[in-house]
Amino acid sequence: MIKLRKIEPSDLPYLYRWENDATAWADGANHNPLSQQDLRDYIASTTGDIYKDGQLRLVIEEDGATLGCIDLFDFDPRNRRAALGEYIAPEYRGKGVGKEALRLLEEYAFGHLNLRVLYAVIATNNAPCSALYRAAGYTPSSPLAAWTLESDAILWLKKNA
Repeated sequence: MIKLRKIEPSDLPYLYRWENDATAWADGANHNPLSQQDLRDYIASTTGDIYKDGQLRLVIEEDGATLGCIDLFDFDPRNRRAALGEYIAPEYRGKGVGKEALRLLEEYAFGHLNLRVLYAVIATNNAPCSALYRAAGYTPSSPLAAWTLESDAILWLKKNA
């Protein structure tokens, strides 16, 4: 059973590998390698409270295996919305991990945080991610021309029912 949990110091090797996966940089906000010290500092400084940190990174875990992470960021408590991002380790992709982690995060964001809207910016050339968000009930909203050097993007939205 997949679960989401707060990041811990023991996650450092995973974060180091994922944050330095250059193949994922085109789809995210990170465009340079991070040191272990950078990540240690991040882990030490995060409280796991989205209201204090303005973001929330959760580790995706199943039966003691660390599968990836899922984030809420650009948190706007006044308008009750947040962006989301997800990274699944390559060896766990295509196995439903992303879909289940997204479902769990939605339960938390809509049910506990009482958010009205979750959104993700997905490059138009990222077909697997677009398929995931479409299957999860997100609606393509706004085209974002020349969003990255590599691709245009689409803003995907899901409103709390």
